Formats: sequence, structure tokens, C-alpha cells
Amino acid sequence: DTLGLLISVLVINANCSEQKGGAFVVHEMAQADAQTLQLVWVDQGYQGENFARVIEQLCGAKVEVVRRSEAGFVVLPKRWVVERTFGWLNQNRRLSKDYELLPEVSEAMIQGAMIRLMLQRLGEQYEATSSFI
Repeated sequence: DTLGLLISVLVINANCSEQKGGAFVVHEMAQADAQTLQLVWVDQGYQGENFARVIEQLCGAKVEVVRRSEAGFVVLPKRWVVERTFGWLNQNRRLSKDYELLPEVSEAMIQGAMIRLMLQRLGEQYEATSSFI
């Protein structure tokens, strides 16, 4: 989402295309709640009419490709949200390297790391509001 929190997690083999994995994640999420997504930001690995059409058919969301406009290092709009989330995940030792044998274990570790992060934020928010009471 726009805060950098995960909506859905999918760990796939390296020989699976990005578009196929992205469509599978959206399909899984659309089965749970089809009205949640309105706009999907993707990098250039997901560009193309077919991917955009599949996503629109699955959940009605529009696909917006975040493109590079210049050579060299440039902070891309919206891309920093994803990179920040990867940074949060890499603070967990088991996610800093790919040690797991099964993709399901990697997914569980990612979900655990995000749960820990969200609980940490809720605790900080509670402490900030309870000091005024």
C-alpha cells in the first residue's frame, strides 16, 4: 500500500516471469477482497497491454508503470515506497539472505517481519497518545 505495508506476499521461482507472478498475487487478493485495489504502480518489468488488461479484469484496478526518465541514479516517484519496505525487511537477519528451502517459509518470514513492524508502530502510537491522558 502507499504506506509501504504489505497487502499480499508471494515468493516465486526465479524462472517465473514478473508479469505472471504479479497477476497471481492480484488474483489471490481479488478473491479475498476485489474492491481494495484501485491503482497498481509497477516497474518496467510489468509493462504491456496484456498485464494491464489481466489486472483490470481481475480486480478493476488500473496499472501505472513508473518509468525511468534519465540515465544514472534518480529517485523515482512511488518507487521509494517499495525500496523502503525492502529496507525494513532486510533488518531481519533471516530475510537478509535467501536461506530458506521452501518459498512458503520465506513468505511466512516476510509476514512475520511485517507483523512485527506494524505492532511496533502501534505501540509507538499508543505510547504517544497515552502520555496525554
